[in-house]
Amino acid sequence: MASLSFDVAVIGAGPGGYVAAVRAAQLGKKVVCIDKYGLGGTCLNWGCIPSKALIHIGTLVEDIREAESVGITTGPVKVDWPRVLAWKDGIIKRLSTGIGHLFKEHGVAHLVGTAKFTGPKTLTVTGAKGPDTVTFGAAIIATGARPIEIPGFRFDGRRVISAKEALELPAIPATMVVIGGGIIGLEIGTFYAKLGTKVTVVELTPGLLPGTDPECTAVVARGLRKRRVAVHLSTKAKGVREGKGGMEVVIEGMKGEEVIPSDVVLVAVGMRPFTEDLGLAAAGVKTNERGFVPVNERRETSVPGIFAIGDVAGGPLLAHKASKEGIVAAEVIAGKRSAYDVNAMPAAIFTDPEIASVGITEDQAKAGGQAIRVGKFPFTASGRALTTGDSDGFVKIIADAKTDLILGMHVVGPEASNLISEGALALEMGAVADDLALTVHPHPTLPEGAMEAAASIGGHAIHVIGKA
Repeated sequence: MASLSFDVAVIGAGPGGYVAAVRAAQLGKKVVCIDKYGLGGTCLNWGCIPSKALIHIGTLVEDIREAESVGITTGPVKVDWPRVLAWKDGIIKRLSTGIGHLFKEHGVAHLVGTAKFTGPKTLTVTGAKGPDTVTFGAAIIATGARPIEIPGFRFDGRRVISAKEALELPAIPATMVVIGGGIIGLEIGTFYAKLGTKVTVVELTPGLLPGTDPECTAVVARGLRKRRVAVHLSTKAKGVREGKGGMEVVIEGMKGEEVIPSDVVLVAVGMRPFTEDLGLAAAGVKTNERGFVPVNERRETSVPGIFAIGDVAGGPLLAHKASKEGIVAAEVIAGKRSAYDVNAMPAAIFTDPEIASVGITEDQAKAGGQAIRVGKFPFTASGRALTTGDSDGFVKIIADAKTDLILGMHVVGPEASNLISEGALALEMGAVADDLALTVHPHPTLPEGAMEAAASIGGHAIHVIGKA
């Protein structure tokens, strides 16, 4: 057993952990990053990156099939799935190798193994060669979260799967049932539908994408109908069973009990924190009733010197939130006056069309009794959107009725994930609607939609009739 000592021990090498490790090293700390899996965590290896790679493939296939509508004729589209997976894995390897280079350049030690607290200043790390003891001055918990398993749908990794296995299927399934109409379920379900899979979505609540602007969700729902995705709302998934032709999923909704044949079932109903077997009690770190680790604005836990960031510290469960928190924790450890004081945390949903949001929705403003004005610009009036053949959706900006302070921006449509950063900057800097409206945007581009939506709040948008 080796005995190692570091200023900072980071547990988890995802977008929170590896960023925290690099930042702490930049600030002169001796850092070790511990992870039992590959560098990059769930986001890089089994989440954000591989899913977006496959979403791109699905869109590419669909665009080629529809190219005849703009005068381009091709032969039948064939998908070489093993080559697609190899391409996807190549991206993961390249990015993971890049993190390794960052560690090397900044002097961050990397231990592969399972970390467990044995006290408020000590860990054991069990790897292939046995356990090591790590003593630290400060620790950052960045272990992330994992999919929730529900009764009647025990994960077997082949037919009842989580998002991880959904991105590694050996073949494109003919049929798929997606349990959960949230972000992960709709993103994965959509790209498989584009590849030809008959997809059925089962959602327990009355609507898709809970918490998302309903007008944006309605546009995505149209996209699902276009791709012949069956959606069952207010419906419970009761279990799976063997039928005459294979696996069957039993659901119960407004029409009573139904049976849906399916080759594979994707369970995407939420995430729970990775805190089991971490030895938090030995360190004195408290968790809440859902298992998440509460933190203060410095990302410090109930134990001074032990921090928690990313999914394990609670929502929103976003990679970029984890990275920001990692920087804050590292800077606090290094003695800097740093705190998590984010005013605007953007989020993107990679359905088709995409949805991206920052700030409050109309419903949230109304629930809080806040008087607002709303500006809206449809992509059907965007020259750039029309030239790409992708004009479904809109940009919506919400402003305070008295001050015109921008309170929220919601985009559904082409490149929404890229457009939302302008809204995040507006909220973070305390911009009013005219700040966006008076900023000259290049033409023809999609961001002009933000300018026009902001201008419509004051009733002077050129390409929107009247006050939106």
